[in-house]
This record gives sequence, C-alpha cells and structure tokens, in this order.
Amino acid sequence: MLHPEFLNSLSRRAFFSASLAAVSCSRLSSLQARLNKAPKAQIAITFDLEMSRMYPSREMLEWDYQKGNLNQETKDYSLKAAQIASELGGKVHYFCVGRVLEQKDVQWIKQISELGHPIGNHTYDHVNVWATEPAKTQFRFSRSPWLLGGKTAAEVIQHNVRITTEAMQQRLNIKPDGFRTPGGSSAGLDQREDLQKLFQSEGFQWVSSKYPRHKYSEPGTEPQQEIFDSIQEAQRSAQPYVYPTGLVEIPMSPISDVGAFRTSRWKRKYFLKSVELCVQQAIEQKLVFDFLCHPSIMYVEDPDFETVKLICKLVQQAGDQAEIVGLSEIAGRYREQQR
Repeated sequence: MLHPEFLNSLSRRAFFSASLAAVSCSRLSSLQARLNKAPKAQIAITFDLEMSRMYPSREMLEWDYQKGNLNQETKDYSLKAAQIASELGGKVHYFCVGRVLEQKDVQWIKQISELGHPIGNHTYDHVNVWATEPAKTQFRFSRSPWLLGGKTAAEVIQHNVRITTEAMQQRLNIKPDGFRTPGGSSAGLDQREDLQKLFQSEGFQWVSSKYPRHKYSEPGTEPQQEIFDSIQEAQRSAQPYVYPTGLVEIPMSPISDVGAFRTSRWKRKYFLKSVELCVQQAIEQKLVFDFLCHPSIMYVEDPDFETVKLICKLVQQAGDQAEIVGLSEIAGRYREQQR
C-alpha cells in the first residue's frame, strides 16, 4: 500500500501541473487574441468619377466646365475596374460628382453599387471648397455667374454637397459613403473649422481632403530615386487623424494619376513602380495607403488595369498583414484606436 503522504504529494504535483497547463493555455489564448487584433495595413483604391482636362487629348480643356459629363470610355472603365477588383477580392471606393447623375444612363454606376463597392459624395459641380468668392468655386460659375443665384461661397459649397446627396438617394437609391473634396490641399481642413462643421452638418463623419506635398520630376523625364523617396516620405505622413471638431481626415496618398501623368508625364512603368513602393511600405509599416486616381485619365494611361491588378496582387501576397478596404473602414478603425 502507498503511503498517504506520497499520495498527497502526487495530488499536489498533479494540481500544480494542471494549473501550469491552464496558465500556459490562457497565455497562449491571450497572445493569439492580441495577434488577431494586431493592426493590418489598410489599402484603399479610390476612383474620382469626373472628367479630367487634357484627356483623352492634351488640348481638351472644356471638361473644367463639364466635370460630370462622363464619356462612355470613363463609365466603361469604372465598371470594369469594379468587376476586376471584385474578382480579385478587392474593393474600389468611388466618389461621384453629382452632375454625373443627370446623364440618361446610370445603370453602370448602379452595377458598381450592386457589386458592393462604396460610392461617396464629390460635390455636384466639382467645386473648390476652399474658395472664399462664389465665382471662384468652379469654372462653370465664373463663366455663368447667374447660376450662383446670389449665394455666398459657403452657401454654394453646402448646396453642392447637399444636392449630390439628394441625387444619389433619388437616382441610385443609396446614401453617400463619405466625402472627398475636389482637388486636395496639403493642409486639408486644418484651421478651417467652418468647413469641418459644414461637412458634419451634412451627415459626414469623415472626409478625404488632404494631399501631402512631395517632389515632382520634370515633365517627360524619368523620375530619379529622390522623387520616389519624397513620395514615400509623403505617404508615411499622410495617415488618418482627427480634427478638433471630431471629423476624421483620411488623406489621399501620393502620387496621384494627375501628378504622375498630366503634370509629370510619366510612363506607366514609373507610376507602377511608385505605387508598388508605397503599397509595400504600407504593408511593412502597417500604414494606410489611399490610392487616388481618375478613370477619365486611367482609361488612356492604364487601359489594361495594371495598377488595380498590382495593388490587389500585393495585398493578396501579404496574407493577413494587409487588407483592401473602403475609407469608412479606415475611419472606423481609426476611431476605435483613439478610444
């Protein structure tokens, strides 16, 4: 017969062993939970639905007055990009100029929405929200000032935002998913509490208005390493933040197609290199990358959707280190992190 003290010793050892095992399991579970919650790089692909001057030909400047009069090529490219992104497990966040919805055919944009791609407000006439004079809010109004109806610049801007929301609700049966300012400013809405409150009053919790400063290469020349370095540095600084009013800013990431193709006249391979460098940087450093482009430019400069495919491929290769999201998901995670 075994001695009672020996049995007690065995019981104590068994108890301690079980306790240590339980603690180890608990720690492993806690570690796994922290790993599961570890932030991923968030990559967004965004398309501004508007016409662009100098496209499809350099002498084409009239689009400044007809930003929402999309040609068929722009509409076809926008829809095809959505289909490609969906097939590759991605997402495209669109920003619609309200005048687009005056066109007879809006089935293409309804299909984009039905595929699950978010669509935000980009004002009705593509107005300059930083303008302080009514006639300077848009080229169209400087040529046809009677359209202003005596409104102040602030009233023009607010009306442009509001009727775009109404147009989206009536024509597409959707509410806008966020707001992007036409153009961008290196200061965003800093020191412009009036604009922050205006967008909040129109129901928006986040905006995309900031485009960071960076170096540009001379038009028609190959960009040197210092240009790519400058773009990557600007991208690192172009991360979400919150204004004093509580409005969240989601900056646009450089370099845009406007800066690359219209301003610097890059070859497509230079643009793809810049995009790849910035996406890889975002993945490695768990950053946000908000890719900005315009289908009215991209159908000319990137007809085979190489950029969209590249971004989706890079994120797929990153596995659980990155995800392609809409800007509302970026804003939501940022708010959660600030709590």
